Amino acid sequence: MQKSLMTMSIIASFSLSAVAAEHEHEHISLHYQGKPATEQTIAVNKASAASLNFADKKAFEEFSKNLIAELDEPTAAILRADFSFIGDKTPDTVNPSLYRQAQLNMVSNGLYKVTDGIYQVRGTDLSNLTLIRGKTGWILYDVLLTKESAKQSLEFALKHLPEGNDLPVVAMIYSHSHGDHFGGSRAIKDMFPNVKVYGSNNITKEIVDENVLAGNAMSRRAAYQYGATLERNDQGIVDAALAKGLSKGEVTYVKPDVTLNAKDKWETLTIDGIDMVFMDASGTEAASEMATYIPSMKALWTAELTYHGMHNIYTLRGAKVRDAIKWSKDINELLTHFGNDAQVIFTAHSAPVFGNTDINQYLRMQRDNYGLVHNQTLRLANNGVGIQDIGDAIQTTIPKAVRDTWYTNGYHGTYSHNAKAVYNMYLGYFDMNPANLNPLPTKDEATKFVEYMGGAKAVVKHAKADYAQGEYRFVATALNKVVMAEPNNKEARQLLADTYEQLGYQAEGAGWRNIYLTGAQELRVGIQPGAPKSASADILGEMDISTLFDFLAVKVDSLKAAELGLIRLNVINPDTQETLYVELSNGNLSNIKVDKPMEADANLYIDKRYITGILLGKVTLKELLAKGTAKLEGDKDAFGKIASTLVKFDESFEIVPLPSAK
Repeated sequence: MQKSLMTMSIIASFSLSAVAAEHEHEHISLHYQGKPATEQTIAVNKASAASLNFADKKAFEEFSKNLIAELDEPTAAILRADFSFIGDKTPDTVNPSLYRQAQLNMVSNGLYKVTDGIYQVRGTDLSNLTLIRGKTGWILYDVLLTKESAKQSLEFALKHLPEGNDLPVVAMIYSHSHGDHFGGSRAIKDMFPNVKVYGSNNITKEIVDENVLAGNAMSRRAAYQYGATLERNDQGIVDAALAKGLSKGEVTYVKPDVTLNAKDKWETLTIDGIDMVFMDASGTEAASEMATYIPSMKALWTAELTYHGMHNIYTLRGAKVRDAIKWSKDINELLTHFGNDAQVIFTAHSAPVFGNTDINQYLRMQRDNYGLVHNQTLRLANNGVGIQDIGDAIQTTIPKAVRDTWYTNGYHGTYSHNAKAVYNMYLGYFDMNPANLNPLPTKDEATKFVEYMGGAKAVVKHAKADYAQGEYRFVATALNKVVMAEPNNKEARQLLADTYEQLGYQAEGAGWRNIYLTGAQELRVGIQPGAPKSASADILGEMDISTLFDFLAVKVDSLKAAELGLIRLNVINPDTQETLYVELSNGNLSNIKVDKPMEADANLYIDKRYITGILLGKVTLKELLAKGTAKLEGDKDAFGKIASTLVKFDESFEIVPLPSAK
């Protein structure tokens, strides 16, 4: 069997939920510079600024509170230093609400005291590194995105902590299954080999399963959402909503020794002398997630159920839609159980909330905001509002008190795409308008639209006039049809790029801004290097054989495979005798775990660790067979036949229409 059988592009396409941190390049090498804001964009942003309560500085006070030590130069260089261009004055090219969030996230700059016995390092990654003082050592809560960031951040903390500087890390806890909460784990394990690891319910399965099957598409889309190829400046990336951005390095994973909430929604454990109450919140912000209350410290850890903004019900890179009403209800559980007692909220992102009164207000507002997104979307849908219209319609349903609160704003999630997510969860993508049931494929449709509109020149003429008036949303729609129908139309391409750019400058959502600006960049200069990668030996090593073959099934060329007829094989672990029965039939690759080998064309005896080696490209099946570490019985060509049907994904597929090679 060729090496490509199991390696293929799985490593490149395994994106996780954190997107990724390991880049081919730290930034694009191309000297790319965006254009200034138009008068219309300046006017829109100025009007937006006039509606915002900049006098409310409370969040800045909370983000600044209890600073122990500012990041030193090497530690700041992990991430924060890249955003030193963020200033006091909002540039014309950035939505003023988003820029305020960018300023707020710049406050995170070092080691902070949360409360007695709890400390955080903020400003070194997308997430916070939290340290809790136990009886004999430190308990780490969430360990950042990359091994490099975690190591350096922990070393910085241990150097500056006002207590227990020489104590070991005895435990680390993962709050949920997104990469920026476990990715640095290998660094901690290397530094403190005896550390005990705790993870949210079913975390390992969710980590390896969540984005594998659509991983290639998700990685390409993630490069748009997170602006992986954009420069860090006023005309590029200014913030990542949850924090400044992603650290660079390797995403790792140390499998938990203890799974939390495996049996019940509530579980109380004593970890290094500290009683902790864990609440399972899986199915909210992550498929595997939990919150924690520490009674002795009156401290509530809300994981990623809350942060200083509105989160994603649907993440633009693509993932399963999250349950907005469960999200709201689980926040309500925290409010009901701990609202009378808690004195501080600390989270995976942003800064703490201090004081019982503010905690109750904060939790209530966050609860109600996700509840509003769910309930008002369905109210509108039940009154006939379709999915295309619901993003604008929901804006009219949000009470002023919610709008005026900074930590409900749409920096990460937005009311628009979150409402569409709720609609899609209940009713799907189809709005029941017959015209939308079976439209032409996009290019064919675009060609007919342009024809109906009087040709490309006529569309561009109208688009120029509307662009001059700041009618960017429809100009984008119309010009996209032209460029899709005529990819080599330079005039239309450049005007569409200009249009996307201005929409990006007006966007409050960090993801929206990055998507618009990346679209503009690719229209002007093509696809650039810098797309993220996140696969690692640790993560791939936890993928079971069944999931691997599920992924292989996605890569099968069904017509080519159908010509091969029926191919059957057993994949057997020689130590445990665990068996996976695989069939290639009717152009489809299926698998099922069985108690004993089935009648098959071939039996492959191979240990799981060697499959991981094949995945990582460290060894080939041919080499394993030659060494005797794998054994193949029966039809020696069975695997080769299956391998011959596997396609390689295009890692740089077209998103905006690109010029033809002619």
